[in-house]
Formats: sequence, structure tokens, C-alpha cells
Amino acid sequence: MNLRLLPAFLLLSAAPLCSAAKEGGGWAIPATDEGLPGAGPLRRADWFRQLWQERRSAWAQQVAADQGAVVFLGDSITQGWGEDLSKAFGALKVANRGISGDTTRGVLIRLEEDVLALHPAAVVLLVGTNDLEEQAAPPVIAGNLRLILAALRAHRADLPVILCKVFPSSASKSRPAAAIQALNALCADLVRDQPQVTLLETWKPFANAAGDAAAAEFPDLLHPNAAGYAKWAAALRPVLATLGLSETEPDPFQLEPGFVSIFNGRDLSGWQFKGGAPFEGQARSSDRRYAAIHGRLVVTTPSEGSKIGQLWTVREFPRDFTLRLEFRATPDADSGVFLRGPQLQCRDYLLAGPFTQLTKYKPQEWNELEVVVTGGRARCTCNGEVLDEAFAVPATGPIGLEGDRGQMEYRRLRVKEG
Repeated sequence: MNLRLLPAFLLLSAAPLCSAAKEGGGWAIPATDEGLPGAGPLRRADWFRQLWQERRSAWAQQVAADQGAVVFLGDSITQGWGEDLSKAFGALKVANRGISGDTTRGVLIRLEEDVLALHPAAVVLLVGTNDLEEQAAPPVIAGNLRLILAALRAHRADLPVILCKVFPSSASKSRPAAAIQALNALCADLVRDQPQVTLLETWKPFANAAGDAAAAEFPDLLHPNAAGYAKWAAALRPVLATLGLSETEPDPFQLEPGFVSIFNGRDLSGWQFKGGAPFEGQARSSDRRYAAIHGRLVVTTPSEGSKIGQLWTVREFPRDFTLRLEFRATPDADSGVFLRGPQLQCRDYLLAGPFTQLTKYKPQEWNELEVVVTGGRARCTCNGEVLDEAFAVPATGPIGLEGDRGQMEYRRLRVKEG
């Protein structure tokens, strides 16, 4: 569905957020919907009114202390992370702005004071599941999300936003899989023209075969337990690193004897698009898709959802060689390593395949790929497990890296010839 064709009432200006949020005295939720931006449900049960006012009043006292934080914004799933949120991201400054029971419209009207007043370094947004429980249609929810993203962009055009897909739940929780998937598809449509927004795949890693939440990570089929939060944090860390908000320290890795680097960690020298000029001294490729960031060669998430691109070494490798590198993929990311031309799939293997039975692969962590080329064959392993015992390769050619969907990072790319 094209969100630009949504009814006009969903495209109201988000400008009067501050005054609307303060109606009713103090930080109380507005008594009626009149004059409020957005559409759809806004909860007003007594328990929610009290929680809304308590949390927002407390946050008003923390505005100075939380300046420049990465703001986590949402409902009970975000609120439930609690104090463990800061522990999950090391030294990264974070602020939890989740309110249990909140909806996209509730987030919209409290955005100015709870988020924009902090001048955040980035925003991690996960919200919409409560709208579904209240029988809001996915296009209405997506309309509110569009207004939220527009307000964030108006505050700062390049403000990084990580939009998390709504987690799976269950029809027994009035959140059927089909409705969640429909909403997540609209979320993907939302970000196609917004390069400052990264859509993070946070549905597929948690869904069981029926498309519902896995009880091992969502005991009540709605809220994650410690294992669920750990998986969410792992999915976020690579994106936060690419935004330059974490993992900025130098890589202490030392080359093994006989190996030479084919990526210097600082820029894309020695790499090019096929038929194009080398990116000598350039930190990013001409399409901005490939970037050298703190020792990592990053293939960034395309706003289009899926976009195939290929980056190649300038030099070719006609002799036998051993290639070693480490890669880290966001959930369901799809990439590949070209060996003199043919592609070896390099992905978030357990979700994206084809090697779904690997026992040593570490989702959203660093994994080592080794390719030993002898004659016209290559033995390919991931963390020591065989991917292909005799991968056919031509007599010579460059090494390449593909980008398709999601984010893929490569580091410690090195070759030993002979």
C-alpha cells in the first residue's frame, strides 16, 4: 500500500505536540482526542493515565542529564528493559522512554518533551503492538509512524533512527501474525525514501513456524524475557556501531605471518565497482553503500529493503591463496563473497540460509570465514565448519563483496598467496 494515498486525517501536522501533551494539567494525558495529531487509539484507562503522568513527570527532571542519549522509544517492551538497557550497550549513553500500554498516537503526542528535548544522538523506535490489540488497522498505525518519523526528521534532518519491526505475538493476545506482518510491510514502505532511517528485522528472529512469538523468549507471547532482550540488543549493536555510536576503538588484530591485508581499515583504497575508478583514499563508495568505519568494511542497510551491489578488489588473484576474514550480519542479512567471480553466500546463515544447520555460527556476532583456493577449487569454512569442500573457481579474478539486504560488516580481510 502506498502510504502517500492515506486519508488526509492521518497526515495532520505534528507541530502542536507540546501543547497537546500538557492538556489536563502537568503531564496528564489529554482528556479528549480533539485537536490531537495522528489517528487511532489513545489509551485512557486509570492505570495508564497514572503511569503516563508518573513516568513523564520523572523524565522531565532528567532532561539535562539525558542530553545526547540514544533514546529508546516505545511501549511496555521498551519500558520492561528497565535498568538492564544501559548494561546491554556498555558505555553508550541511553535513555529509556517506554511507557507500558502506549500506542503510536501516544508516542506521537509526547515526542517533543520526551525525545526531542534530549537532542538525541539516535532514536530506537519500537511501537505498534498495542494499536493492534485496540483493533487499529495497519495503515492507521503506519500513518502515525510516518508522522513520528517526520517530526524526528524536522528536528534534525540527519538524526539516525532505527525502526524495529513489531515483534511477533499471538492471536490469543489480539495480535495475529497476519496483522503484524502487514504492519511491518508498511514500515518497510515508510523508510524507502528515508536514508537516515534503518529498518531492523526484529520479527523473523523471534517468530516460530506459525509466525507467533516463541515461548522460550516471550513467555506470555508478548513481552521478551532476558533471552529475548539479549537477542534484541545483539541485533541493534551492529547498527549502532555503523552509526559511529559504539565500537570506535582501534582493532588490536595482528596479521599472521605470510598474510597481507586487502582492506586497510581506514578507506576503500584497493577496491572499486566493476569497470569503475578505484576508491583510493575514499571512506565511502560513490553510492554511499560501502563504508570504511573504524576498521570495518560495512555494507549498509539499503533503504529500498533489498538492493544488490558489488565491490571488488582492484587486483586479481591468479595464484593459490588463503583468504581469511570476519563478518557480522544483522538479522536475516544477505551478502556474499566473490572468489575470482563466483559467489560464496555469506549471510546471517541460520535465518537467511543456505547453511541453516551450522552449530558454530554466532548470530549478530563476529564469525570467521576461511577460503583455501587450490587450483580450480576452494575449501570454504565458517568458524571451522565446512560450507563447501570443493567450490569451483576460475583461474584468476578479483575478490568481491556483495550487498543485498540488511547490514553486513567485514573486517580483518587478509590473503596469503602461494
